[in-house]
Amino acid sequence: MVSVQHELSVLANRNDWTVSDWLAALSDKFSPEELELLRRACELAEPLYAPRREITGMPLMQHALGAASILLAMNMDVDTIAAAILHAVPDELEDASLTIAERFGPAVASLVDGISRMEQIQEFSEMESLHAPDPKKGDQGQQIESLRQMLLAMVEDIRVVLIKLAERTQTMRSLTGASEEQRKKIARETRGIFAPLANRLGIWQMKWELEDLSLRHLEPELYKEIARKLDERRIDREQYIVDVVAQLSKELQGAEIQGEVMGRPKHIHSIINKMRRKNLDFTELYDVRAVRILVDDIKDCYTVLGLVHQLWQPIPGEFDDYISHPKSNGYRSLHTAVIGPRGLALEVQIRTHEMHQHSELGVAAHWRYKEGAKSDAKFDEKIAWLRRILEWKEELADSGDMMEQFKNELFQDKVYVLTPQGKVIDLPQGATPVDFAYTLHTDLGHRTRGAKVDGSIVPLNYKLQNGQRVEILAAKTGSPSRDWLSPSLGYLQSARARSKVRHWFKYQNFEENVSQGRAKLDKELHRLGVGTINQEALAQKLHFNKLEDCLAAIGRGDVTAHQIAQAVQDHEPAKPLQPKPVSRPALSENTSGILLEGVGNVLSNTAKCCKPVAPEPIVGYVTRDRGVTVHRQNCAFIARLPEDRRARLLDAQWGTAAVQQRTSVDIEVEAIDRQGLLRDITDLLAQEHVNVTKTNTLSKHHQARMRFSIEVADLDQLSRVLALVGKVRNVTRARRC
Repeated sequence: MVSVQHELSVLANRNDWTVSDWLAALSDKFSPEELELLRRACELAEPLYAPRREITGMPLMQHALGAASILLAMNMDVDTIAAAILHAVPDELEDASLTIAERFGPAVASLVDGISRMEQIQEFSEMESLHAPDPKKGDQGQQIESLRQMLLAMVEDIRVVLIKLAERTQTMRSLTGASEEQRKKIARETRGIFAPLANRLGIWQMKWELEDLSLRHLEPELYKEIARKLDERRIDREQYIVDVVAQLSKELQGAEIQGEVMGRPKHIHSIINKMRRKNLDFTELYDVRAVRILVDDIKDCYTVLGLVHQLWQPIPGEFDDYISHPKSNGYRSLHTAVIGPRGLALEVQIRTHEMHQHSELGVAAHWRYKEGAKSDAKFDEKIAWLRRILEWKEELADSGDMMEQFKNELFQDKVYVLTPQGKVIDLPQGATPVDFAYTLHTDLGHRTRGAKVDGSIVPLNYKLQNGQRVEILAAKTGSPSRDWLSPSLGYLQSARARSKVRHWFKYQNFEENVSQGRAKLDKELHRLGVGTINQEALAQKLHFNKLEDCLAAIGRGDVTAHQIAQAVQDHEPAKPLQPKPVSRPALSENTSGILLEGVGNVLSNTAKCCKPVAPEPIVGYVTRDRGVTVHRQNCAFIARLPEDRRARLLDAQWGTAAVQQRTSVDIEVEAIDRQGLLRDITDLLAQEHVNVTKTNTLSKHHQARMRFSIEVADLDQLSRVLALVGKVRNVTRARRC
């Protein structure tokens, strides 16, 4: 393969080379049958391409062979090389797909068809966010990221993306032939989409080249400044590197280690990124002078590292072991910086030949078709390989691309479509135009009456496909249909869209909900014994600005009776009961241990609304069918009893037996949520010998609200427990309910 690349590079420097010369250079790479396929591809393409030139001024045939040569360097299969040669045939020939399939087989035809679909990138890239990105607007960066994801999702065979990347690399190499406006447009497109795609696929060498060439046209002054500084020291640096390489080679030979030492070129884009990221001057960079050492196995990597550190003093903080701790994208190597000869900083990278192959060409270098197997884009290894790509979590350290990382379910659970303005929208797989409309705007979803996909009218339950342009036909006013909520009809796939439709119907019966809510509120106030109350103030206690909104929420069931009772108690604190000075019979102790006025062994129980605890002042209330209920004297229910029911009140006191019993009490804790909060509170309650009989917790927006039913011996223990809980970290309030 080295000889093939050498011959191709020689051809690239000549102006008189022909297609025959190019094919002749491949004689050692492919079998006679494969060479024949490439020859026939050239014979079909050459006359069709003859009148055409690229935007750079390069003849189209030369451009196609240049892209094919890049793919040859990646060891791609013959079908991929043929597809790269034929990529522009559909623009020049009617029924191109049929012709290519007949002459070169369905695999090549499928690849060429995929390239044609990817040409939509030219249209997508017209987005203003790509050509004039504003770092302050995160949605623009997300749009570019969504576009990259859509492009990968659109292709059925990942080789299509590799061909497109090779073609773009060839364009960038000859871009100086285009106008300034064209150069900047193509360079932005390359930096925003193609270089990150190469990075995602692990084709590092192509990624670095695309980044450098983009920078050359987008920031020419900065590029020239760094290039000039590199050139100013080139002779001195090159001699320095020669001396270092010779010294290291001698050390390897003395240690009987088989290895290769070479100077490592530093990419200009990487240099500028590092200067910006670390706020360094060019003179402060340690890796402008750099060498790379390639050895046979990992053991030798660490042996060589020891030799380097014996020769020269390491620079503190500049050692990275990416062999023991590889980067998430699979990159492995040892990096160290030392004070080398003449006291100059020198970076040394040490890796095995296998690691080097991966770092230079990435996954693509190891991707092959099964030798002798049928060239089928859906071969067994494709899925496993593609999923490995999608599992990578981070970019290279020097990459400036900080967009959202790929998800594992990219191809299974997402579909990417376009608005009429070219904005990329990602939806769940199987999404419809109605899902699309609700994603854009809730009101647009409500008013949706029809849809166009790529200019054609489609049903509202049409399943959208990757890359389609969707236009919603909406009424000026309107409402959703109940049919949209039927799963069997298939109008909605998105849970978010279904939620918006349900919400709309939920709020349509507003007047009816208000009426029902008013009846529920009156019933609850009557149950609580509340006569008159400021309902507007009560609504505000329940966090509503308007009384009608509060009543509607009560009618819908969004506000519970317990919440109403709590708001009533908080709104109008009860005043202590002042019994009338009348003659009362003696107090008698019942079986529960509570002394009640004038009664003996009568059924009694503590009220659930206030849950009194000894020795709080209490009062009895004679119910119609539950005996006597014992309340705290300051209970809101007792304080608001109508006059006609106050005759049922009885004096009450705690008897000896009741004081010795444990009483159930409800407490409420409010806190800023954190891990371990509930455990810390329950541990404290256990330490205080408090039995917890019931727990209810709710966490929302990092705010936690916890309700505990506990059993305490007396009021002193309850007060102590509340005080201790209030001191637990992150707790903002602890109170008795």
